[in-house]
Amino acid sequence: MNTLAAAAGGHELRLLGATVLAIALIVLLITKLKLHPFLALILSSGVLGLVAGMPVDKLIKSFSSGVGSTVASVGVLIALGAMLGKLLADSGGAEQIVDTIISRSGPKLLPWAMALVAALIGLPMFFEIGLVMLIPVVLLVSRRSGQPLMLLGIPALAGLSVLHGLVPPHPGPLAAAGALNANVGITLALGVLIAIPTVIIAGPVFGRLAARLVPDAKAPEHLIPESVGDTEQNTRRPSFFATVATVLLPVVLMMGKALADILLEKENQLRRVLDFVGDPLVALLAAVLVGMLTLGRAAGFSRGRMSSTLADSLGPIAGILLIVGAGGGFKQTLVDAGVGDVITDLATGANFSPLLLGWLVAVAIRLATGSATVATVSAAGIVAPLAATLDPTHSALLVLAIGAGSLFFSHVNDAGFWLVKEYFGLSVGQTVKSWSIMETVISVVAIVLILPLGALL
Repeated sequence: MNTLAAAAGGHELRLLGATVLAIALIVLLITKLKLHPFLALILSSGVLGLVAGMPVDKLIKSFSSGVGSTVASVGVLIALGAMLGKLLADSGGAEQIVDTIISRSGPKLLPWAMALVAALIGLPMFFEIGLVMLIPVVLLVSRRSGQPLMLLGIPALAGLSVLHGLVPPHPGPLAAAGALNANVGITLALGVLIAIPTVIIAGPVFGRLAARLVPDAKAPEHLIPESVGDTEQNTRRPSFFATVATVLLPVVLMMGKALADILLEKENQLRRVLDFVGDPLVALLAAVLVGMLTLGRAAGFSRGRMSSTLADSLGPIAGILLIVGAGGGFKQTLVDAGVGDVITDLATGANFSPLLLGWLVAVAIRLATGSATVATVSAAGIVAPLAATLDPTHSALLVLAIGAGSLFFSHVNDAGFWLVKEYFGLSVGQTVKSWSIMETVISVVAIVLILPLGALL
């Protein structure tokens, strides 16, 4: 504490005060006044800059450049990820994955099967879309197998949530990687490495406890489908192998690039090829183009249907893009005001772990605002200057630490809390004992895995 006090002079205290005020304003506007996070981030960026003493013209330019650079680097990737997810959903490919894995799983393996299904579907899909798709499956399988709803539901929710918080191309990890200039391929590789044990512990393992904590969970009858199969629009579906191969294609390409960057020399021709095809933009574009054939054409889509499917994927992500963009503006305002340098100096002087700092900041904003995306983009902006002192591996781990913090204890100010409550027919207390604790387990397990990796690598 003496080090912190000594390091913080009058100007530094003013900048830290401006940061605290801006974050408090974000919380107030979102939670009390119910203002959209996009507007809350804009207004809070303005307050931050003015209180920090930035000239108005510099403040406006700083925020605008942050929005532009963030949308340019992340926006296209989010759009491509949404297109791939929409193709997977509309073609029946997601149902093919579900039916194939569930049909080959015995009763004891069903919780593990639900986690695997959720993880595969969760790779290209946003959490809310994956949740809406998976809930009917969970409810139906629970009824037919006679197994407790929480025993199957928690693994599915864990698979979706972990992928959403830790693994690109989801908006949070992508936005954090952009803000911290982290390598997306390394982030993805380490994210998958952390995600696997995290899903296991928070999913099938915690699911057994959740089934005892909420033994009488029973979904509303009107939400339970008679069957899960082809929709009326699709008379045929893509094969299981083609669907999984398409979903995993961008993951394989980006991880190939990450490995090439570690193992091969810069002049190596193979590395140059892998660097190109493994670039997130190229990898996701390739997956969408391949998906048009392996998913869309395989399902019998006409050119018009294909075009409408891709177009329909973009509408729902408009709000996410705006929040991520405004978060980039907030980040750039923090950096240009000098707040980042102060936090970097304080953290360095106090010998405080950047990974733990990123997690704690994200946890605080998550608890206050309820939004994992707002927590991720805001925390990334606050600790961004720390990333400049880190190597690529630790920058990627910082992204994951922030992502883990953004999932901590979802409660009544989080839209996901109410989605789970209504779909599973739970009371508020039951939702806290199942969903909220599961989110906390994910966050804590992930950071417990991340910190030792940071010490070893």
